[in-house]
Amino acid sequence: MMQHASHPAILKRLKRVEGHVRSVIAMMDAGRPCLDLAQQLHAIEAAVASAKRELIHDHIEHCLEGGEATRHDLAEIKQLTKYL
Repeated sequence: MMQHASHPAILKRLKRVEGHVRSVIAMMDAGRPCLDLAQQLHAIEAAVASAKRELIHDHIEHCLEGGEATRHDLAEIKQLTKYL
């Protein structure tokens, strides 16, 4: 797997999300109000979306950039757009 300069920061962000998910599970086990849970789940969802966006943008900038795009590059861009 190719590692980009942004990967360590993305990995750090995802590890924070992992901890956040564990906290929400504990909140559910403790019977916390649904509004609190929904707010925390929204924050998790936004953090994951941000990490995904950063990863995709980094890939486009570093792996698909250059002169003329090849057919493979264009196919890969089409695949990536499914995840936006």
